Amino acid sequence: MNALANSVVLVCRKKVASAETVSRAEFIRALKRELPPAIAKLQAANIAPADMPQSAIGPGMGVFSRYKAVLESDDSPMSVKAALQLINRELDEYLGGIQGEFDADSRFAITWFEQNGMATGDYGTANSIAQARGISVESVKHAGIVESSVGKVRILKRDELMPDWDPATDTHLTVWECCQYLIRALETAGEYDAAVLLKKIGPDKADAVKDLAYCLYGICEKRSDAKEATSYNALIAVWTELTRQAAAIQDTRINVQASLDL
Repeated sequence: MNALANSVVLVCRKKVASAETVSRAEFIRALKRELPPAIAKLQAANIAPADMPQSAIGPGMGVFSRYKAVLESDDSPMSVKAALQLINRELDEYLGGIQGEFDADSRFAITWFEQNGMATGDYGTANSIAQARGISVESVKHAGIVESSVGKVRILKRDELMPDWDPATDTHLTVWECCQYLIRALETAGEYDAAVLLKKIGPDKADAVKDLAYCLYGICEKRSDAKEATSYNALIAVWTELTRQAAAIQDTRINVQASLDL
């Protein structure tokens, strides 16, 4: 049987008699002010990326429905359909804005993935994207994100990544790597191994990894890449369980002194 991952609760309140009539511009300003913190709360609750557009409708329509009317530029009342389009646009802008918090190599990978997916592209284009982020293609290659040769560049697939990667010894650690290795561990070895890896990645990078998964899911949706989108959605779906298991793991280091020599 098919089932929704989340429940939907509809709360109806009688509109107050003093409700205002506002312009389209005022409605958009209210969305920009109130929707981002609401989306952040949804992310903190680990709402799956596949359910985020539907979940964001709640706080967005909460803004829309508080007004007596929202007027378009021709003074006609804004339709619910138009309001939903604006809410989705603000959601896209919020998720796109998260990218600025990632390291430069990861931001390169996001842009390249958005344009090319896992396909090969021209080095010249890659170099332009890298330079705009203050790095070089060699930097992204050194980070273990891309393969670059004979004037072509492509992102490494998860099955091409290092088999024995350890974030603790990686001298060029990126959010992109952490996310891809974590998904590989989840898909090939299961939740416990993924939790061990999440413990090694540490809390400083963990939140960024989750944000990146949301971001990449949205890109996959736009690219109609259902297979890749499923991987990012699955990671968020088990995030609470992974963090719970990671917190219960005492130490992930291999060489730990078990006794004190006196």
